[in-house]
Formats: sequence, structure tokens, C-alpha cells
Amino acid sequence: MNQNSPIETIAADPRPTSPILIVPYMWIGDFVRGHTAVRLLKARWPNRPVDLLSTTLCAPLADYMPGVRKTIVYDLPRGRIALDRQRELAALFRREGYGTALMMPRTWKSALAPTLAGIPERIGFIGEVRFGLVTDLRRGERTLPRMVDKMAALVLPRNAVKAAHAWPVPQLEVPEAEIKAWRAKNNLGDGAAIALAPGAVGPSKRWTYYAEAARELAERGFNIWIVGGPGEKQQAAEIVAAGGPRVRDLTGTDLRNGILALAAASEVISNDSGLLHVAGAIGTPSIGIFGPTSPYHWAPLNGLAATMKCATNLPCQPCHKPVCTANDHACMRDITAREVVDTALKVVAEKIKNRPVSA
Repeated sequence: MNQNSPIETIAADPRPTSPILIVPYMWIGDFVRGHTAVRLLKARWPNRPVDLLSTTLCAPLADYMPGVRKTIVYDLPRGRIALDRQRELAALFRREGYGTALMMPRTWKSALAPTLAGIPERIGFIGEVRFGLVTDLRRGERTLPRMVDKMAALVLPRNAVKAAHAWPVPQLEVPEAEIKAWRAKNNLGDGAAIALAPGAVGPSKRWTYYAEAARELAERGFNIWIVGGPGEKQQAAEIVAAGGPRVRDLTGTDLRNGILALAAASEVISNDSGLLHVAGAIGTPSIGIFGPTSPYHWAPLNGLAATMKCATNLPCQPCHKPVCTANDHACMRDITAREVVDTALKVVAEKIKNRPVSA
């Protein structure tokens, strides 16, 4: 944390013991970012248990987050209030006796179940006419540059956060025994592997040359694992066809499988996606490929082994659009397979050089 971080001026208070509920963003990358809020809460109130609301998709992430007591897994339908389901969720909250709820999204819907549960302190930003649902309405969200700064502004006292700071980074701690068992289950041996995460929300964030990079890395003797969801199955098949027998398709519906693959890999190459944040929080050296989005705003807080961008900034960058409407996707097409492969080889060499020497 830098010298100006507000958390450094706030003494830990061990007296409160009532549990805290976080209602986080439910995209994978944003859910991982939310662990920064957990770490700040534990620094501020070390004896208050912290629980997370989660969808079924994101729930495996919480299992590896230090400081999280439990996860309430509940899938609310999208696009409608579903008051009966909100009441069911509120009943789950009520049984836990939460003293505080932090509602990260600005939506009216995210505040409904905590209100029905009667959680006495409900903190959130003004949005979607939430007066009456949020007991501690915070302003200034739009003046904060990054999502993590916005989350910190809800965790810390009112007006404590007015600018970007170096916050505690997210952490995912995956036990070595679990990684070893996963390798054995999938017949992956114990050799080094490079994981590729070719998916992303919106085609504009998807790099063009994963198949070429996989082929060259496989030819150099690396095992290649393709990680992602069911939406990446077709792309994974194309990469396997190009790369040969050293390339394995590990995509699927179980996020835990992806977490374990990223933890077991020696290196990760990924678009700006949720899996890049997972790899960063685990601590696996990662190469992030950015085109239409800004690394400052959206790269993992943990830092990357390398950030790949096209050599010349285009006038349309960053557009943050899911589909390219200008320059024929040049921001991603102009990052060549050769550049990414060379960078990957440097990252591997650096990791080998810095590997601790066994006694």
C-alpha cells in the first residue's frame, strides 16, 4: 500500500463481532477483485466474520479466499425481481444475524434481500432510487477511477476514499494437495504447462492468434492447456487441431477445474477476462493481452508478468466496446503470435532463474 492509503490511518477495532455480508459483482473477474474488500474489512474489524453472496458459477472462487467465513450460494433470476426468491434469500440472511451488508452493485435488486432480512446497516452507492433500501448511501462513485477504489469506498468510513490507492491485492490460496490430485485425475503428469485462456466477454477482447501461439509453444516442448467455459469449446478444438498432441482442451462448465488448471500451470496467457484475474490472484505468472480495454482500469491488481498491447496506440483505444466498430480489430490483430511467444519464453526463463534452490 502506498503512503497515502486511508486504511493505514484507521486503527483495527477488535470489539465488534457481528458478521458482515458482502453482495459482490457476480462476474468472475469482479468477484475476484472483491477479495480486496474482504481484506480491508478484516484489517478494519478483525473479529467480524465476513460472508459472501455468490452465484453457483462464482462459488468455487470463495473456497480459496482467505478471510471468508462462508459463502451463501443462491442464483436469482436475471431480468426480473422474483420477490418470492428474494424472500427466500432474505430468510437465509436473517438466520446469520448480519450486522452490516455491503452492496457493491448500484442496482435496486441487490439491496432488496438485505432489506427484507432486516440487516440494520446496509451500505451502498446511490443508484436506481434505493432510498429506503440503503441505510448508508454513499456518493462520489463516478469520481473514483477503478472498481477497486469504489469497493474500498464502501468498506471504509464515509469520504475516506477520494482517489485511487494501492489496496491489498486479491488472494486465492489453492492447496498443493488439491493441485496434485487434480493433475492425477486428468492424467496431466507433473511437467510444466502453459495455460491459454482464449475467452472473454465480447469478441473485441479476444486475441486472434492463440492457435499459432499454441503450435509454436508445443513445438518447443511445452504442454499446453486450454482453459475456459463451454463458450470456448469450438475455439479450443481449433487450437488443439493446430497444436497437436501436446495441447489439451480443459474447458468446461466447472470453474473449479479452471482454477486448479491456472494454479497448476507454470504460466498463463490470457485475454482481458475473469480468468486473468484468477491467475493473478493465485500468483501464476501471467501475460495479459489488451486491445479495446485499459490495463490501468481493468488489469488484475496483482500485477502481470507482461502486458501485451499493439505497438502503436490507435485513436479509438480504449473503446471498451464488446464488438469492434472501427479499424477492423487492429488493436488485437496487430499483436503477433511471435511477440506473445517470445514474451512467454522470457517469462518462463525468468521463473526458472528465480526458482529457489532445494537444500
